[in-house]
Amino acid sequence: MAESDQAQDDFEEEDIILSELPDDELIEQMHADLYDGLKEEIEEGTRILLDRDWAPDKVLSEALVEGMRIVGIDFRDGILFVPEVLLAANAMKGGMTILRPLLAETGTRQVGKMVIGTVKGDIHDIGKKLVSMMMEGAGFEVIDIGINNPVENYLAALEEHKPDILGMSALLTTTMPYMKVVIDAMTEQGIRDDYIVIVGGAPLNEEFGEAVGADAYCRDAAVAVETAQELVKAREAAG
Repeated sequence: MAESDQAQDDFEEEDIILSELPDDELIEQMHADLYDGLKEEIEEGTRILLDRDWAPDKVLSEALVEGMRIVGIDFRDGILFVPEVLLAANAMKGGMTILRPLLAETGTRQVGKMVIGTVKGDIHDIGKKLVSMMMEGAGFEVIDIGINNPVENYLAALEEHKPDILGMSALLTTTMPYMKVVIDAMTEQGIRDDYIVIVGGAPLNEEFGEAVGADAYCRDAAVAVETAQELVKAREAAG
């Protein structure tokens, strides 16, 4: 047999037909495809599970959220890097596009809701987008209000969306202090305790987060997800 024929045979043997996999193997394959950022495969796997009468919330938790949890761990541990995580998050969003209307129909409650935006004077976006994608991958509803946000934008978003969490991002040392402006405005309006506030960005640290009155500082997207989950659970447990 010619080498080219053998190579073709090997490729065909390795080619995985998602629809032929039993449920448990399909879930494992979706975790692997999510890890590799394969959006079309994730969309196909999502549709297959739904066709097998899986509930939308079960597909979300077992296929997508669990897959992104694995991605988040390896990102936190330095095994994966930002470009790879962005690909994984984009693949996850392909599945979420299919699931979101079905989840809404069934009234499935998501883990929580978050409003996130970069502060006034700062136009940096990549870190914020990564947090948004990772949070969605963990089952949160995320409203991203973009960059260069004055305090009025944050207050309006809180009023409109009533989230569990407000996230603020800054990458410039000159814009970091604006986070305190937003938190002080929330305090003045008597709404500070209604929301969990988390902050992040390269020049920030834990001491800064405490100084401006945030509930938590998160050094990266993976930590932001873990912190958000913990704080929402703690708040729910406290009633």
